[in-house]
Amino acid sequence: MGTWYLIGLFVGLGVAFGAVAAGIVPRALVALVPAVAVAVAAGLLVEHWGEAVGGAVGAIAGALGAAPVVAGALRRGGTRGGLAVYVALGGLMVAGLAFVPVVGYLEAIALPALGLRLRSRAPERHAGLRTLARD
Repeated sequence: MGTWYLIGLFVGLGVAFGAVAAGIVPRALVALVPAVAVAVAAGLLVEHWGEAVGGAVGAIAGALGAAPVVAGALRRGGTRGGLAVYVALGGLMVAGLAFVPVVGYLEAIALPALGLRLRSRAPERHAGLRTLARD
């Protein structure tokens, strides 16, 4: 393997860190900070700055992609604890798949695309309709 494999591995691990952080804290911007910090630290511990940057990019993609899914599940009645457990298990699966060559890069593309798709399918809320419903 080569450097491309290790960078892809850390991109995939960063996606997993970002998804787990979004499962614990469903706000994307709040989940970004610890996810990026852990991914960069892991990348610097194991290799060099290239892996750290790949982990940071993956963490950003994971947090931005998983946050709409988690927020939607909480809005529909999911509990925080149960949802955090399921997202953590999903994060473990994402981290395991990151060890397959090239899959880490694909995860960094697929998870934000899923989050964007779910965000675009969310119904819009109009204040006028809520006021009419009270009458």
